[in-house]
Amino acid sequence: MVHQQRPQAHRSPSGDTEDTADMAMLLAPRLAHFAGVARIEHVTRAAQEMQVPQSTLSRAMVRLEQDLGVDLFARRGRTVSLTPAGRTFLGSVERALAEIGRAADEVRADADPATGKVAFGFLHTMGAETVPGLLHAFRADHPRVRFSLVQNYGEAMLERLRSGELDLCLTSPVPDAPDLVARRLDEQKLRLVVPSDHRLAARRRIRLAEAADETFVTLEPGYGLRRITDDLCQEAGFRPRVAFEGEEAETLRGLVAAGLGVALLPPPVIPRPGVVELTVTAPRAAREIGVAWLDGHPDTPPVAAFKKFLLSRKGNLLPG
Repeated sequence: MVHQQRPQAHRSPSGDTEDTADMAMLLAPRLAHFAGVARIEHVTRAAQEMQVPQSTLSRAMVRLEQDLGVDLFARRGRTVSLTPAGRTFLGSVERALAEIGRAADEVRADADPATGKVAFGFLHTMGAETVPGLLHAFRADHPRVRFSLVQNYGEAMLERLRSGELDLCLTSPVPDAPDLVARRLDEQKLRLVVPSDHRLAARRRIRLAEAADETFVTLEPGYGLRRITDDLCQEAGFRPRVAFEGEEAETLRGLVAAGLGVALLPPPVIPRPGVVELTVTAPRAAREIGVAWLDGHPDTPPVAAFKKFLLSRKGNLLPG
């Protein structure tokens, strides 16, 4: 038997059918009803099971066929059976509904107060000790909360906050932007790191201006610590001569140990052989650490709990 196709109901002025997104929006509210009728093969019983008026369900199926321009059912009274087109459509509808169900389960699970998920970003320099300690302390009271962890430099994390990929991030400098909320939590002193055989290595303290003639190794532009380094050197009266740029503080320490320059860095987790770390007396060399989130973005219960925990650590965020 040759299947009779209905006249196409929706065409653009150019003769093309509506695009996929528009058609999906048009059909989506009726797909679950279609799947129910197709499974039960009886409009009245399907309406009773789905708790929908029978007349409403019948009209919905007729409208669905009109929107598609295809007969999905062969009707015998209130009993129906799928046409070949209907069977093809049903397979895709069931897969789509199952995927929607999985997505709904996933977002509900992520928002669960006890077992939900927090997408948390932080600086590379905080990954070895600070963040593991924070997570350990938080999970003492929230043992089943899950975390998606992202290490990156400050500007990249802020962009991921804005795109919705992160819920919270620890960053430096503390951002000042109209679309973000940021709170200062702590500060970390920076030291001038020099090779162990350097002319300044016997010193314990130094004014940054005394390093004006040195070659520096720094993080790449865009990193918060690079901006702080440039600003401190400018305040000390010079512009640093940069020989090497990197992406990670411990790599810079290795470059310093190899005699390739000096660097302004936060304290290491484990002392590095081959370098000496000098206290900078002037200008005041420190970086502020803060937590940031997107303004107006609603928090799930696990995100709200972790945010409250981080704010409670103000002044006591960093180890030691």
